[in-house]
This record gives sequence, structure tokens and C-alpha cells, in this order.
Amino acid sequence: MGVLREPAVPFVALGPSGVAVRARLKRLTPGDEEVLRLVGEHLSTLAGRDLRARCAAGLEHDTDAWAERKRALTEKSSSRWAGSITRATHDQWALARRAQSAHVQSLEAGVGVIAHRLSLPVGEPGIKRAPGGYRTRQEWHAKSRRLHVLADRLECERAEREAGRVRVVRGGKRLLNTRHHLEAAALSEDAWRLRWEASRRFLQADGESGKRFGNETIRVTPDGEVSIKLPAPLANLANSHNGRYVLACRVVFHHRGQEWADRTAANRAVAYRIHEDVQRGRWYLTASWQIPPVKTVPLVQARAGGLVGVDTNADHLAAWRLDVHGNPVGKPHRFDYDLSGTAKHRDAQVRQALIRLLHWARHHGLAIAIEDLDFQAEKTREKHGRRKRFRALISGMPVARLRARLVSMAAELGITVVAVDPAYTSKWGAQHWQKPLTSKTRKIARHDAAAVAIGRRALGHPIRRRTAPPRTHQSDGCGHRTVQARPGTPGCEETRPRIPGPRTRSVRAGYGEKAGDQCAQHRSGHTAEHESWQQDSLPLSL
Repeated sequence: MGVLREPAVPFVALGPSGVAVRARLKRLTPGDEEVLRLVGEHLSTLAGRDLRARCAAGLEHDTDAWAERKRALTEKSSSRWAGSITRATHDQWALARRAQSAHVQSLEAGVGVIAHRLSLPVGEPGIKRAPGGYRTRQEWHAKSRRLHVLADRLECERAEREAGRVRVVRGGKRLLNTRHHLEAAALSEDAWRLRWEASRRFLQADGESGKRFGNETIRVTPDGEVSIKLPAPLANLANSHNGRYVLACRVVFHHRGQEWADRTAANRAVAYRIHEDVQRGRWYLTASWQIPPVKTVPLVQARAGGLVGVDTNADHLAAWRLDVHGNPVGKPHRFDYDLSGTAKHRDAQVRQALIRLLHWARHHGLAIAIEDLDFQAEKTREKHGRRKRFRALISGMPVARLRARLVSMAAELGITVVAVDPAYTSKWGAQHWQKPLTSKTRKIARHDAAAVAIGRRALGHPIRRRTAPPRTHQSDGCGHRTVQARPGTPGCEETRPRIPGPRTRSVRAGYGEKAGDQCAQHRSGHTAEHESWQQDSLPLSL
């Protein structure tokens, strides 16, 4: 029998550290769009060169090399544009390094599983926490060849990581591969080229506190006027003083508009990014800024009054309200979402399900308990083998996006999120809560029972229910005695008063008027059986 893992202690999830809002640039003139494209393409060329220089430096890069790169870019743009480009390059390189580490871990997991299964005899069944041998000799032979392939890949990835080499595609690897499958993507070469150029275009500037309206490069005034500081080679396109180009449109931020206006009025840093949606033929402006960390409430305060346990699934969120003692209250709730279709549709479905959940929790004034899921190490093809449906199931669950959106949306509504260890919640919930909560009029699903288990773990209670004593020990009359009196209750240790009349529908033997006098009954094991006894003689008169 395997050793159970010790679950981690629940904790209150931290709130978001930044905000991003987007607005559309409406009524742009053809001249405005041409200027935006020229500026974006020029800066894109500089960003590509800077990224190539950063990747070539590898692990030997330091602050002096960063300053040298920035000086080289300043000559062809400006100091602020150069700072934005170098910071974006550094973020891209760091993200590629994290992805490289995750890929190495995935390869190590795959090699370990294949090596373990190859060491077992063919057809040997697996145990609960370790897979068995492969089913056939053909599968064993195919996996032995795959082991060599993965081992070679792992060796190459380790060597590149130690050398500091990464691979970054500006514009996205997926869109780059689409170039070779235009028919399957229903795109022409010109349409793909427009998307490729738009995705590689660089039009973003970091904010700077103390400067006018929080950003000197892309400036947005409180009344919505947008102006851009043109790079030095494109200064002849300026239509305003100091080499600036003012767009003909006015921008309005409907979401968090007042918060954005307060920051710009106080000259606090706001970063902007301009991008084009080629499919819709629209231009958008995204504003982002940092916010101070939200002060989280103590875990004891989050538990006060109970909370809502939430179980995350591939197509819905199962939620159940629990009181402070860990008992389910009311009926379970289910918030469905559909993850088919485009990325925007999936994102909208997740947001709709979360906002319904949050409104329900705010109606009761309770915190939310959710599993701290992470399937990055559970998606390996070698670990789950032929279980393609299960692999597709966990791969399709929007764990990271759902968790990030839940925390940010809950912070706006003032709802606390408690993260718990997901170990054994589904199994123990179904084992200890599914059957007791099921009745003739209500059928409880496994996911609903898991929500109860998650909520109890967040409250600090064990998931297992209290085990009732044996039937003969529950009370003198085999009644239900699992609900005990509290220690401070008067008379809790006294003998319970006898209720007149039978306790069942029919009076059985030993439950009559003399049921209390056991010695009067000729029963085995009592004193009446061991007294001296002799049979009387028959009367002579008979």
C-alpha cells in the first residue's frame, strides 16, 4: 500500500499586482494608420536586432552589455524607445528560459516512465501509483526506440540550457507554422503576411512617474488625445511640436476609466501598447499600470461564517456552501462553461462562469475555497499512456487562466480566495460525502462531493466524516446517537430518562413492563438461571 502524501496547509491567495484595460482607436484617418505602421515596422526592426544580440550573449550578459545595447538603439530611435525595447527583449528571453526548463522537466519525466516500464516484464500489471509493463512485445519495442529519441532530445536541451541558448520567434511560432499550411487555415499568402507583420510590429512604451500624464513616449491626455513621440529617422512625419504625431481620434476607457484618469492627472506611470487586429480591421490601445498589493485577510477571518467550496472540472465549476463546522448548507450549484471554439470564446465562457460564482458567494458574504491545481507535470504522454481521453481532459482544463481571472475578479469584489492542496479531494469526497448526501429526491455527483471536501480542508476540518459507533452501542434501544451533547451541557453525563411506551412499532421480547428487571427473566447469562431449582411433584388429587 502506498504512503499517503501529507496535504499542504491552506493559504489565502494573493491579489493581482497589475491592471490592464483596452479601448478602441476609432475614426483613425488613413494617414494615422500609415504613420502607425511605419513607426511599428521601424521599431520592430530594432527589436529584432536587439533580441538577436541578447540571445547571442547568453549567460554572459550583464548590466554593461544591457547599457551598450540601449546606447546602440538610442541613436536610431530615442532613449525612451530604446528602454522599452531592451526591457521587452529581456522579458522575452526570460520567458524562453522558463519554457526551456519546463521542457527539460517534461523530457526527464517521460524518460523516467519509459525506462521504468521497459524494466518490467511484458504484460505485468501496474500498481496504484506506478504503471506496469507494456502490453505486447511490439509496444515494448516501439517504446524502447522512443526512449532513445527522448534521451537524445533531453541531452540536447540540457546542453543548450547550460550554454544559455534559447529560441524565440517574434510573432509567434504558431503563426509561423501556419505559413506552411495556408489551405488548412483558409488563408491566402497576402492575408497571412498582414497578420505576420501586425504581430511583429512594436508599438509599446513603458510609463514613467513624474512625467506629463505618466508617459512621454505614448501620451494620452485626460480628454482622450493620443500622441506619439516619433523615432529620429521618422521625425519628418510629425504634425505637432517636439517631433510628436497626434492621432485624429479620441480614446475612452470604459472599464476603470476613473482610475486611469486619476493616475494620468497625478502624473503616475502608465504603460501603453498599440496593436492592430487585422481580421477586424481595427486598432486598439491597451493601458496598464501596477497597483499596490491587496492586503489579504487572515485565514481565520476568511473561515469565519463558513465558505464556498469549488471543484474545478473540464466543463463546469461545482460549488457548495459550507458552514463554519464544515457541514453542507442548502443544495449544490453548478456553473457551466463551454471550452470549444476560439480562444476569445473560451475566455468569455470562463469569465461568465466566474462572475456567476462570485456574485453567488458575495450574496452570502463568504470566501471561496478552490484547489491549487497545476497540471504542468501531469500532461506527459508517457505517464498516462493509452488514456487519451484523460490526457485531453486535463490538457483542456484552463487551470492557469481560471486561477488568474478568479483572483483578479474576486479582488475587485472584495472576496477572499483560499487555495487548498488538491490531494485526494475527489476520492475522499466521493468516499465519505457522496452517499450520505444523496437522497430519493436529490442525486449528488462526484464533483459536488469533491466541493464539500475542498471546503472542509479550507476550514481546517478533516475530510472524513465522523464514524458512527456500532449499532448495538448507539443507545440502549438501538437508536441514533451520533449527535452528542456538548461537554458543558447540564446533565450530559446522566442517564437519559426513559420514554414511556415502546420505541418500535412492535414490542419484542424483553421490552415489556418488566424489561428493566433482567433477573426475573429466565435468560441465558443472568443470575436467575444459576439459582437452586427442582421440579415440584405432581399433586395426588390429579
